[in-house]
Amino acid sequence: MIWSKVAVGLSLAAAAVPFLPDGASPPPAAASAWSDSYEGRPLTRIAPAPEDRFLARQFPGQVARFSDGRRQIVLRRVVAATRALHPASDCFRAIGYTVTPAPMRLAPDGKPASCFTATRDGRTLTACEQVRDTGGQSWPDISSWYWSALLGPSQGPWTAALMAEEAR
Repeated sequence: MIWSKVAVGLSLAAAAVPFLPDGASPPPAAASAWSDSYEGRPLTRIAPAPEDRFLARQFPGQVARFSDGRRQIVLRRVVAATRALHPASDCFRAIGYTVTPAPMRLAPDGKPASCFTATRDGRTLTACEQVRDTGGQSWPDISSWYWSALLGPSQGPWTAALMAEEAR
C-alpha cells in the first residue's frame, strides 16, 4: 500500500516537471565588476583560454579567468538556474583530459568544494569547484546548486568558481 502511494507521488512529481520554469534559456547575467580577491588572496585577471571563449559564446552569463599567484580561477556568473552551467569536469573531459574524482576540500570559510584531478599529456591538475550566492550560501557541486536555484530556495545571482592548480 505504501509503495503504491510513493509511486503515485513520484508520478505526479514527474508529470509536473514540464511545468517548472525552463532553465535552458535564462536571461544573461547583468554585467558587474569582478572582485579583486578570492578566498583572501588578490586576483589578477588573465587572458581567457580558447575554451573560455567557446564557453562564453554559448553561456548565459559572465565568464572570467584569474590567477591568485598559485592557482588559476575561472569564475562563471549566472542570474537564473541554467543547464548551461555544468560541472567543470565535463569541460576538462571535452578538451581531452582524463578526469578522476578526488575528495572534497574545505574552502577557507569551511564550506566544501567538489574536486577532481585532470590529466593530459603527462600533466596533472587538481581542480575544485563550488557555487555561491550573494547571501553566503554555497553548494559543492553544480547539480545540488541547480535544483536549489530552480526550485527557489536560493535566489541569484550565483558565481561558480573553479580553482585549478598543478597536482602535488
